[in-house]
This record gives sequence, structure tokens and C-alpha cells, in this order.
Amino acid sequence: MSAKDHLIIFDTTLRDGEQSPGASMTRDEKVRIAKALEKLRVDVIEAGFPIASPGDFEAVKAVAEAVKDSRVCGLARALEADIDRAGEALKNANAGRIHTFIATSPIHMEKKLRMSPDQVLEQAVYAVKRARNLTDDVEFSPEDAGRSEIDFLCRILEAVIDAGARTLNIPDTVGYNIPDQFGSLIATLRARIPNADKAIFSVHCHNDLGLAVANSLAAVRNGARQVECTINGLGERAGNAALEEIVMTVRTRQDLFDCDTRLDTTQIMNCSRLVSGITGFAVQPNKAVVGANAFAHESGIHQDGVLKHRETYEIMRAQDVGWSENRMVLGKHSGRNAFRARLQELGVVLGSEEELNAAFARFKDLADKKHEIFDEDLQALVTETTLETANERVKLVSMRVCSETGETPSAALVLALDGEERSGTATGGGPVDATFKAIEGLVQTGSTLKLYSVNAITSGTDAQGEVTVRLEKGGRIVNGQGADTDILVASAKAYINACNKILHPAERAHPQAADV
Repeated sequence: MSAKDHLIIFDTTLRDGEQSPGASMTRDEKVRIAKALEKLRVDVIEAGFPIASPGDFEAVKAVAEAVKDSRVCGLARALEADIDRAGEALKNANAGRIHTFIATSPIHMEKKLRMSPDQVLEQAVYAVKRARNLTDDVEFSPEDAGRSEIDFLCRILEAVIDAGARTLNIPDTVGYNIPDQFGSLIATLRARIPNADKAIFSVHCHNDLGLAVANSLAAVRNGARQVECTINGLGERAGNAALEEIVMTVRTRQDLFDCDTRLDTTQIMNCSRLVSGITGFAVQPNKAVVGANAFAHESGIHQDGVLKHRETYEIMRAQDVGWSENRMVLGKHSGRNAFRARLQELGVVLGSEEELNAAFARFKDLADKKHEIFDEDLQALVTETTLETANERVKLVSMRVCSETGETPSAALVLALDGEERSGTATGGGPVDATFKAIEGLVQTGSTLKLYSVNAITSGTDAQGEVTVRLEKGGRIVNGQGADTDILVASAKAYINACNKILHPAERAHPQAADV
């Protein structure tokens, strides 16, 4: 960039975003999202926490090998084993970064770490130096900086810069700060730390009070030049600062910001839909930028104004963030190459010819049921294909569900369990309840249903319903997704998908359950 500073976008959807209960992703799902983020031109992709589990290590390694145009980052506590594990996961990256952290607030040091401030400073410096032996790009975070004492923050940040850290990330870990306060903190740190000019200041804000985006933007206005954020604001507890809101605010209000990002904002919607589909976290209709109503106008006064001049009620163009009215004009007679070309236009690249064939077969089936197939339908179709080809021990063969006024709903299903067909029946409070009980009676996972959610993928009575099912067993939480024009079939697919994850021994536990 010439006149404007470069605002670095550090996306942590694959790490902090995954810490939302039920949002765990497989290695292949992480690679799909990482490739979409790369197409969005995200500067840094935090791929995971390599020490957390063998699965997380393999996922970070796979992302590091798949991504070429973005920098790939691995998180590590300020511990020798964590740092070495992150370095190993990133060794094949085209450009890698180790992000190491240690808590600096009085409550964290005393209650969690049981370390003195001097011990914490010593450990931080050691960690940064060790990481610098593995890569020349090291980021350091003083965890819970938002509640840390300013004098100690200045001491530890000055020391880690001297040790080789070139990005200093200031996290509002528990979403405690307010914009004026947080912006002032960044300005104070930059003014008081003697060697501050040798590092880029970054922020990582949580949304516990609904202020993550506001706090991040206040920091940028006070000199921060990296923002850590997630697609759709995904993240543990109330989530993180939403990437799409940060990027579009800075882009829209160039009169106030002396920096800008390098992102291709037309890819925002594709990333939003992909993350929502894989994690099962639906985007609320009134969500800024990516919600279904973000560019909708119901009021007659607003409609009249927009028709006369768009900018009367729209401060952004819908096309600039990837909204479009493009419909897929392919039909049931269309060929595989045309299908593949449309997927590539959407930024979807399937991992193998087998997956492409499976997705194409699903497209043909869907074309027989729906007159119009939208891009959203394709995203759901591809997500479902990759989910089922991953670890399918249980398959739906057939189902019959009866629901009649005055009668108890019932479901009769035939499932293939490890290749052997078995049938089962159940009754329930409703047709979905009966269906789930019939499946559980056959599979016997012993899990508890924590969430059942239905979302219409597109409009119209022939729209596909996308169902998310969340199961918990022994502290382990998994999501299952299913899509179909028949909502009962979609529900059965989602429950079966979750069962396959519960039954799969290689499926990693939720990151919050990891002993780290």
C-alpha cells in the first residue's frame, strides 16, 4: 500500500473459533477453510494449537503444507514442549509463525500459573528466544492483558521485543475492556516501551460485553496494525471480533482510518457460508455484513430511497462482500465439468475425484427435487459430501416416519452399521424425536442431545433444510450436519453424521477438553 498503512488480518477461526463448544473441525475441514481464507487474502491464518492433541498437530501440519499465499501460525504456551511441537507442525510451511503466550494479569499469575511476575517475565523471554531458533517470525501475547498492570506489561513487552518477538498481541481475553480504555492502553504501550518501533502491535478482543469489534477498532485508531479475528465472530463464550465487520468498517470509513487491509472482500460471503456449514453455527439474519437481512429493506421509505439512490440507506455495496443474485443454471442434464467449474468459481476445491463424483451424484439427485439450485445449495451439498466420506460407519438406508393428529408419532429406519443392515422402530413426542430415538436404539452411542437446529438454506417451499445436531458424551462434544429438501431426512442425516463422529476413535476431543 502506498499512502495507507497495511492493516494485517490475523484469522483465528481454525484455533480460537474452534473453541466454541461443538465447533471442532476435522483436518480436511480445516484445510478447506484455510484455502478459502487464502483466497480471501487473509495475511495470517492461525491453524491450531499443535500440542493440544495429535489431531490438532496433523491439522496444523496439513494447513501449513496446503497454504502458500498466507502465513500459517501455530499457537504455543511459553513452554519448551509446546514451542517445539509448533515448530515441527510448521516446518513445511511456505511462511510460518509461532505465537507464544503467557498470562500477565495478577489474578492469572497468582491463581492459575502460581508464578511471580519475575518468573513470568523470565519464562516469556525464554519462550520467545526458543521460538526464534525455529522461525524468524515470532508473536508474543500477554494473556489477559486487558486486566494486567500497565507497568508490568511495559516491562515484559520490552523484554520480549529484545528477545526477538516482532508482533506483540494485546488480548482482551475476557472481553472486559471498553473502547476508550482499550484504545488508550495501546497508545500508552506504544509511547512508553522504548523499543516499541521494532514490533507490530496487534489486538485480540473477545465479545463478552459485545464490544470486541469496537475495542479492536479503537486499538487500530491508536496505532495497532494487526487485528486477530474470526469469520462470523466465532469463538469461545460470546465469540471474537468478527473479521467481516473489522474489514468492512475500515474499508468503509477510510475518512477515519489511516490504514486498510489487502483482503478481497468479495470472498467474505463464501467464507462465511463455508464456516457456518462446517461448524453448524448458523448466522443470525440481522448479523452485520453477512446476515440474510444485512442488505434487505422492508420499510417503504427505505425501499423508495434505495431505488432512487442506493447510498441513501446502504453504506456498502452487497456485491463488495460477495452477495449476489447469481443462480446456478445447470440442470439434471448438465455435465461433470460444468459442475466442477461452478464449484471452482465458488472457491470450492474437492480433495479427490471420488469426492467430486459423490458431490456430482448428490447434485443430480437434488436437481430432480428442486427446480432452481442456488450457490448456497452447492455449499451445503459439498459440506455434506465431505462429512460423509470422512468416517462413515453408520449410513441411512431408508426411513419411514408417521405423524398424525391424535396419534403418537413413530419412525421405522434401516441403517447400515459397518456394512450390515439393521432395522429399528421408535415412537416419540414428535417425528424428529421418534427418528432420533430409532437411530440411537440401533447405534447406541450413549450420547446426550445438546442442540437441534434447523435452518433454511434458501427461500421457497422446495428449499433444502440444513439441520445441525450436537451430541455430548463424556465431556466430548461433536456436531453433525445434514441437508435435504425433506426436513426429516435432513434431521436423520445430521444425527447419523454426529454418531459417526462419536464412534470414530481418531476424532479429536473438543479443544477445551484437552489437558493443556
